[in-house]
Amino acid sequence: MKTQVAIIGAGPSGLLLGQLLHKAGIDNIIIERQSPDYVLGRIRAGILEQGMVDLLREAGAGERMDREGIIHDGIEIAFEGRSERLDLKELTGGKTVMVYGQTEITRDLMEARAASGQTTLYQVPDVAIHDARSDKPYLTFTHEGQQVRLDCDYIAGCDGFHGVARRSIPEDSIKTFERVYPFGWLGLLSDTPPVSDELIYLNHERGFVLCSMRSATRSRYYLQVNLAEKVEDWSDERFWEELKRRLPEEVAAKLVTGPSLEKSIAPLRSFVVEPMQYGRLFLVGDAAHIVPPTGAKGLNLAASDVNSLYRILVKVYQEGRTDLLERYSEFCLERIWKAERFSWWMTSMLHQFPDMDDFSQRIQSSELDYFVGSVAGQTTIAENYVGLPYPDIR
Repeated sequence: MKTQVAIIGAGPSGLLLGQLLHKAGIDNIIIERQSPDYVLGRIRAGILEQGMVDLLREAGAGERMDREGIIHDGIEIAFEGRSERLDLKELTGGKTVMVYGQTEITRDLMEARAASGQTTLYQVPDVAIHDARSDKPYLTFTHEGQQVRLDCDYIAGCDGFHGVARRSIPEDSIKTFERVYPFGWLGLLSDTPPVSDELIYLNHERGFVLCSMRSATRSRYYLQVNLAEKVEDWSDERFWEELKRRLPEEVAAKLVTGPSLEKSIAPLRSFVVEPMQYGRLFLVGDAAHIVPPTGAKGLNLAASDVNSLYRILVKVYQEGRTDLLERYSEFCLERIWKAERFSWWMTSMLHQFPDMDDFSQRIQSSELDYFVGSVAGQTTIAENYVGLPYPDIR
């Protein structure tokens, strides 16, 4: 087999890259370790920056998003008995975010992929990357019992934190930056109307709370929990009771409870590798970086990487601009580190840490008071929340 760009991973970043490349006339093949149903079963993010919304439209996969997605002009931050609304649209000159679940994005991109006629190979568990630093890289793997060699010009590793792409790079060729947080998020998804029309981020003495949503009838709630907690110990009843204890009384009074569709505990970490490429292998999304979900940046950062790699490859194939290939990491990392900083800041300001002393508690309270109480502080949060500009690829 042969293609121009081999994409490892059929999650939203791999599918989005494949669709954009296809529309630009660049042939690509996607290889995915899991089945389509498994990929669609992942419950993930649902807050889209303006840049990702525009990119999905450019890929021709935004029609249902524009029809069913919910545009949000603001968010609410609550702490110490007070609540402040940040008007994102007003503070950023008209920018907003879109509520539209990752599962729905993946489904839309799968349908666009099927309509394009491009090849996607699922249930491929043994992908190996060869000669990534040469001008003739290739992949080997088993598909439907047959040994396959896939020759290509470039390889995009869109296969997540545990994928083969990053693990194929020699340890002495990349540097890892990491911070692991001493708590996790217990998330519950339910077919109940959201408690608020906009997201609520809450700092509470019992732990952080996020009230989010996937639609006007489907809610997503998160509670900060100790990493030693087990999801099976959290019945629906226990979850709803704890959520009500942390919410302000007037919000808790409006809470509609119901059976959970899904419950899980996610650990929080910050993680970045530099550089994000090795020869003709390019790392995209979670393969290169992880952010705590507090800033709603994970999926959006992956889209930013896709945007950079896509625009570089278009210039390579259409204009012969191979000089841009070596700048992929440079283009991506400046924005990534700013998003890492914002996600770290949101996490630090809104969670209870095991080692917090009275001084640290006062600093956290004072910083929250300043940022949500001043136009300058609110603007800083809003600009980062709606998404910083994408790199200008020239």
